[in-house]
Amino acid sequence: MAELSLSVDAHWTSPYAFSAFVALKEKGLPFDVEVVALHKGEHRRPEALAASLTGRVPFLRHQGFTLSESSAINEYLEDTFPSPTHPRLLPADVRERARARQLMAWVRSDLLPIRQERSTTGLFYGDQPIEPLSGDAEAAARRLLGVAEALIPAGRTTLFAAFCIADVDLACMLQRLLWNGYPAEDKLEAYVDAQWARPSVRAWLEQKRPPYVPY
Repeated sequence: MAELSLSVDAHWTSPYAFSAFVALKEKGLPFDVEVVALHKGEHRRPEALAASLTGRVPFLRHQGFTLSESSAINEYLEDTFPSPTHPRLLPADVRERARARQLMAWVRSDLLPIRQERSTTGLFYGDQPIEPLSGDAEAAARRLLGVAEALIPAGRTTLFAAFCIADVDLACMLQRLLWNGYPAEDKLEAYVDAQWARPSVRAWLEQKRPPYVPY
C-alpha cells in the first residue's frame, strides 16, 4: 500500500479531485485511490467526515495526516515533496507563483454560471445534453476568455516558462466551453490541447467510469 492515498468521487468528474490527482501524477508520487460514492452519501459517513473534516472530496491521506480541499492538497504536496527531488507544481519566481495562486483561487470562486451550465459531468462523460448559455454564463465566458488571452503568451502552451498546476485548473475551466465548440482564439485551443495531452491528465481522462447517477 502506498503511503499516499487520494479520495475521489466515484464518477471521476470533480474538477477539484482532477487537480489533486494531476498534482500527484506530476510529482511522480505513488498513491492509492479511494473512491467515494457521493450519490450514496458516502462522504457523509463518520469515517469520511473524520478524514475530510468538510465532508468533501478530494481528500488526501499521508502518514496519518488527512487533508481536504484541492488547493490545500496541492500546496501540501509542493511543500512536502519539494524541488529538485520532485518536479515543481508552482513556479519558482515569487510573482509568478502569486499569479498562479491568484488564478487558481479565481477559477474556484468565480465563474459560477459556467460551472452550472457546462458541468464537468458533461466534460468527462461527453454525453450530456447541451443548452445554449444563459446571458450570465456568456458574460462569465467572456471574462474567462479575456483573462486567459491576457495571461497566455502567444506561441506558448503554458502560463509560464514551465508547466504548473494552475495550467491544468485553467485548462479545465476553458475546456468546459471549448469541448462543445465554443469559439476561442487559436492560442487558447492550442493551450488546452497541450494540457489535455499531458500523461497526468490522460490518466484521469482514461479512467473507466460507471454509468452516471445524479446526486
